Amino acid sequence: MPKVSLDVPEHLLEDLKKHVGDHGKFVSVADAIRTACRKMLDQLDAIDIRHGRVKDEV
Repeated sequence: MPKVSLDVPEHLLEDLKKHVGDHGKFVSVADAIRTACRKMLDQLDAIDIRHGRVKDEV
């Protein structure tokens, strides 16, 4: 799996870490970020469908 490096504001990272761990929804910060990216892409796909911007994949 490719690795990506990014800068995140401290307050955002701290908020994210509240949802990671034994009592959180995610097992790691990386898992939380991957999940958020997938959800955002699904939402963008839904918006594109509503606006008729979906192209046939080859």
